[in-house]
Amino acid sequence: MFLLRVWTFFCLSVNKCLFSFFQDANLSIHTDNPDLTPCFQNTILAWIPSIYLWTALPFYLLYLKRSKRGYIVLSMLSRFKTLFGVLLWCVSWADLFYSFHELLQSRTPPPVYFVTPLVIGITMLLATLLIQYERLRGVQSSGVLIIFWFLSVLCAVGPFRSKIVTTTAQGRVLDCRFRSATFYIYFVLLIIELILSCFKEKPPFFSPASADPNPSPELTSGFLSRLTFWWFTSFAIRGYKKPLEDKDLWSLNEDDVSKNIVQKLSREWDREKQQKSGAQTQRCVKKPHVEGKRHNRKPSFLKALLRTFGPYFLIGSFFKLIQDLLSFVNPQLLSVLISFIKNKDAPTWWGFLIAALMFTCTVLQTLIVHQHFQYCFVTGMRLRTGITGVIYRKSLVITNSAKRSSTVGEIVNLMSVDAQRFMDLVAFLNMLWSAPLQTCLALYFLWQALGPSVLAGVAVMVLLIPFNSAVAIKTRAFQVEQMQYKDSRIKLMNEILGGIKVLKLYAWEPSFSEKVLEIRKNELRVLKKSAYLNSLSNFAWTSSPFLVALTTFAVYVLVDERNTLDAEKAFVSLSLFNILKFPLAMLPQLISNIAQTSVSLKRIQQFLSHDELDPNCVERNVIAPGYAISVKNATFSWGKELKPSLKDINLLVPSGALVAVVGHVGCGKSSLLSALLGEMEKLEGEVAVKGSVAYVPQQAWIQNATLKDNILFGQAPNEQKYQNILEACALKADLEVLPGGDHTEIGEKGINLSGGQRQRVSLARAVFSSSDIYLLDDPLSAVDSHVAKHIFDQVIGPDGVLKGKTRVLVTHGIGFLPQVDHIVVLADGKISEMGSYQELLKQNKAFAEFLRNYALDENIEEDELTSTNALYEEVLLAEDTLTLLVFTISLDILQVKLTVFWQYMKAVSPVISLIICFLYCCQNAAAIGANVWLSDWTNEPVINGTQHNTSMRIGVYAALGLLQGFIVFVSSFTLAMGGINAARKLHAALLENKFHTPQSFYDTTPTGRVINRFSKDIFVIDEVIPPTILMFLGTFFVSLSTMIVIIASTPLFAVVIVPLAVLYFFVQRFYVATSRQLKRLESVSRSPIYSHFSETISGTSVIRAYQREKSFIDISDRKVDENQKCYYPSIVSNRWLGIRVEFVGNCIVLFAALFAVIGKSSLNAGLVGLSVSYALQVTLALNWMVRTTSDLETNIVAVERIKEYSETETEAPWIIEDKRPPADWPSRGELEFVNYSVRYRKGLDLVLKDLNLQVHGGEKIGIVGRTGAGKSSMTLCLFRILEAAKGEIRIDGVRISEIGLHDLRSRLTIIPQDPVLFSGTLRMNLDPFNKYSDEEVWKALELSHLKKFVSSQPSMLEFECSEGGENLSVGQRQLICLARALLRKTRILILDEATAAIDLETDDLIQMTIRTQFEDCTVLTIAHRLNTIMDYTRILVLDNGTIAEFDTPTNLIASRGIFYGMAKDAGLA
Repeated sequence: MFLLRVWTFFCLSVNKCLFSFFQDANLSIHTDNPDLTPCFQNTILAWIPSIYLWTALPFYLLYLKRSKRGYIVLSMLSRFKTLFGVLLWCVSWADLFYSFHELLQSRTPPPVYFVTPLVIGITMLLATLLIQYERLRGVQSSGVLIIFWFLSVLCAVGPFRSKIVTTTAQGRVLDCRFRSATFYIYFVLLIIELILSCFKEKPPFFSPASADPNPSPELTSGFLSRLTFWWFTSFAIRGYKKPLEDKDLWSLNEDDVSKNIVQKLSREWDREKQQKSGAQTQRCVKKPHVEGKRHNRKPSFLKALLRTFGPYFLIGSFFKLIQDLLSFVNPQLLSVLISFIKNKDAPTWWGFLIAALMFTCTVLQTLIVHQHFQYCFVTGMRLRTGITGVIYRKSLVITNSAKRSSTVGEIVNLMSVDAQRFMDLVAFLNMLWSAPLQTCLALYFLWQALGPSVLAGVAVMVLLIPFNSAVAIKTRAFQVEQMQYKDSRIKLMNEILGGIKVLKLYAWEPSFSEKVLEIRKNELRVLKKSAYLNSLSNFAWTSSPFLVALTTFAVYVLVDERNTLDAEKAFVSLSLFNILKFPLAMLPQLISNIAQTSVSLKRIQQFLSHDELDPNCVERNVIAPGYAISVKNATFSWGKELKPSLKDINLLVPSGALVAVVGHVGCGKSSLLSALLGEMEKLEGEVAVKGSVAYVPQQAWIQNATLKDNILFGQAPNEQKYQNILEACALKADLEVLPGGDHTEIGEKGINLSGGQRQRVSLARAVFSSSDIYLLDDPLSAVDSHVAKHIFDQVIGPDGVLKGKTRVLVTHGIGFLPQVDHIVVLADGKISEMGSYQELLKQNKAFAEFLRNYALDENIEEDELTSTNALYEEVLLAEDTLTLLVFTISLDILQVKLTVFWQYMKAVSPVISLIICFLYCCQNAAAIGANVWLSDWTNEPVINGTQHNTSMRIGVYAALGLLQGFIVFVSSFTLAMGGINAARKLHAALLENKFHTPQSFYDTTPTGRVINRFSKDIFVIDEVIPPTILMFLGTFFVSLSTMIVIIASTPLFAVVIVPLAVLYFFVQRFYVATSRQLKRLESVSRSPIYSHFSETISGTSVIRAYQREKSFIDISDRKVDENQKCYYPSIVSNRWLGIRVEFVGNCIVLFAALFAVIGKSSLNAGLVGLSVSYALQVTLALNWMVRTTSDLETNIVAVERIKEYSETETEAPWIIEDKRPPADWPSRGELEFVNYSVRYRKGLDLVLKDLNLQVHGGEKIGIVGRTGAGKSSMTLCLFRILEAAKGEIRIDGVRISEIGLHDLRSRLTIIPQDPVLFSGTLRMNLDPFNKYSDEEVWKALELSHLKKFVSSQPSMLEFECSEGGENLSVGQRQLICLARALLRKTRILILDEATAAIDLETDDLIQMTIRTQFEDCTVLTIAHRLNTIMDYTRILVLDNGTIAEFDTPTNLIASRGIFYGMAKDAGLA
């Protein structure tokens, strides 16, 4: 009952006070000394803070209940806040008790003196309790209470002024002295409480931040600091003073860490998949006969994203809503200001109040909009983290057939480009509902000003929507097309850079260069079409607000001649149209962004929906006792849709047995191991493997880490065991050669190790893992025969380190077969024979026949190895490793040099650059002209209720506006064309240089870094820099024209321009310096994410075999976090900048309004309207100008990076016209080295020293030697991959150093050590220039024993080789290299250990082919198996870069030198 009375009283008093407020307008408004009525002061004004706090309380308590931050110890600050809170409560209730006292004295005070102290007292008590509750919940600084104290002080200022004014006027206290005294105490206490609440408490106990070495100050910053991003200031200053480094960056907040985000997203995605699969099963059960497309609903990745990131994003949306509503306050205030200027009798304080309100409103808008952006951008950042994480995790479990459907390049693109799209979209996603809301509100206010004429403007807008949508749809189509070209260009570049050495050796660069340029031409063609569309949409964007204003004003004036256009209507409408400009511009852009992101979403969803390997396809537990591996009636294929590669496999491997798997090339040996690992699709049958597995793939997979890390592979170090394994795997001597020993960093794909070293590191990794089962895919083929014997004896064989373990060894070396327990013979994907060595000989089938033919060749005697040095083959570029491998990326710390801008202008063309600037000047002149004309029009006197010359006014206004639109169209198109021109030139120069760059550059530069230039940097030049320049010029000229207009209308403004400009300049410099470095750190930390990702994809089978998925996921998460650590401060730096720059803009609004009020007598309403409406839109322009300056400085770095790689050192010219050799050169094939010396790079030791030798035409020379002897270097010198330090090489008497590289390389033939294939047709891989006829190609295939395989393929010569030739076995790839050699058939053939990965029978075929087909050619063979060169003309023995022996094999064996020792080891002497 009591509450009901209070409520009734409350309602009555509010009505009464409001009535008194307006009734006493002379006291409150129409006076030079305004005041509020006592009733209003004591009720409404006093209750506002209480109403706020009680309304916010339930939501705030809910929030506090959920936040877990630990508690804060009771501090002095907290005690004081509580004390003053209690005092405030006491003071309020002292008033209440005083009222009761008056009642007892029979003086009846008004009811308000009871209610207000009661309400305020209870509220103060609540605030005091809240202070303590917040402390217990770990809140260091309370936004809710700061706002409450601020409101309390604000609402007390009026009464405080009133009391002082009336006291001074009357000379005595009118009101009761007691109440006045308590009020003054109350006011002072409120101010103290407000000041105290601005300080923050100490961090809470048990908070997660306490364990962090470098926590972000954001977590512990106060409310005001967060609101204005003040906590970032120290970082901005640090970035300005000195170059930022990794250690300067703060740790990520707990909520932004990859692990937590990806966990949430994965959980939601799994839930989504389960729901869909559950729903599908239910449907199938209910309606098994219905097979509709509708029913095959895929799980929606979008839903998972919304559930994970939606709630956080919605907080940002709430801020956006408030900001949208606030943005309409200023046009109303402008209307009041113009009325004030017109009304010459109005009190001056009105003007100051309007100016102050305008300023307050813009400041509030600034603070709120940046909170909104902070939430949006952080959501975007989390989205990218989440998407990157789920893609990485998925890539570890997808099947091989799924992997084949998307190349490494495409999957990396999902991570880089598509995840980025989401991030870009989220920032402006709220415009989807905000744009319609702003449009409706603007139209409502416009209707109020101009009536139904607004509908004409609306009609124009509605007509523009389909136009903008059409442009957006078309842009999307172009985007998709361009993405395809970009994908294929990057994929091709990836392959080219991977196989650049082969391209150089074959002189194939022109063919591949043409291919890239062809794709690039198409890509630029699409870009050009997009440029037309963008220019159109720019035209529409600039002209749409103007066209809307023009039609509205024209209709308004022409409909009724009594409709006059005055300053208030015109400029309020204009400022409303300006508000409309942003949503109208953003909506089409947003729609096209949504369109692009939906493409990305589909791509990501498709990838995430790929089939995963069945973890249960290999049974881990159930197996017959005594056996380690059991396969029953199993059939396997590489994909469900492909035909089986292995059929009817039955295999039982006893625990601890050594099983050899033998067979021809391509018969399924490697597939059998993959099947045991669970890498293949099991179509039928059972597979069981007992215990942990270690796997050595045929092509060693080496990580970009130190050699020791590659061997330990995440296991705990054990020095004794480690040293024993190095010894057993014959790695000790390699470590002596490598500059950093086992701490040498191995480049990408093991680039600075030779093939044999990579294989031995891979084997050492397996041995160190101490697994139960070892699957060894031909690890002995990549090493010399004596090393192979050592490894077999020490590691794999019956007495090796692995004795007692189960070993399955794929091998071509039949010398080891007598020592194995079982032999499995494969033929055409089936097991043809099985048994021990003796059993198979007795069976006398194909295997026995095969053995009898080859056993003689490879009779290895059980002899001690003569020298440990014999164990190691060539070290490729070992000396270089540490010194130059992955030299840390230099951060160019200096300000981006003006030369880079000049280089870009040169690429665009200086004339076009000048024309663009001139066009922008014209465009802004036209815009100012139109607005000044409008201002003049509004001042046209009204005679008899009408204005004259309206049609002339409309005509000129229309002409100026349309002229501006037309110039915008021309300038944006010119700029786009200039940008495309620059992109073409810069890419062509980069590509040209990279094809001419010497091989040494590629040996020391990770491919990822070069690819980054071709993908990210070219993308920036294509699609980022031109729009950024467009934006920069636009904002710069808008800011400039605003200053001109304001100074022209209120010259006093010039006084404040200097301090504001200084403030602006400082903020801008601090921001740009820090932001640019953050962007650079961010881009440097981005590359490792992608290079680690592509490394992971190429090694998934190894990672899965060792069950190391989790630690690789952790590494990836760590790399993403490192990247986000740089990205997060750059988001905050934008907010920090925005608030400060917009403050400058808000000051411009304040001063424009203030000076208008001060100069009221001399100004007309039209000029004030013009100047303030310009000031209102300058904030955005100033903000964007700094941002685009920074973006420009950041992105122009791409030009610098591309220039840097376009100007690296190049090799000799490909063709020297006046030094071209005869067409049939070399006709004899004679070779001569004269005093020849060579080194890998300047400053390094000589690798070959003073070689003198002569090879006659047609001779067959075998080249042998121990590790580091210079065997490979010698072949590289013939092709001039390495250039002579002194001396010369002559071929048929021609000095090879004098002719062009292509003339030289195209006349020599090499079969390289690593067979490299490119994705494309088989024919292209054999003959990229289409020089030869189909008959010649078939002939070469026949001679290289591939004809049977190729003719069995449906597409024959057009058979598609996948990336890197993955769909062919290594042996088949080697045969293709032989076919290439047969096609070229030059007089000189070089074989570089080419027989490494081939079974003996194929090897024999190759040797036969070479002997017959290259009979009259000079052949140089770097010998791998000595038996292949025993019948050569002469043998060249290299030792330490010099010629040790050079004679016929017979003479060398007789002389008992180095060669004799090697032959003896191999059992050939």
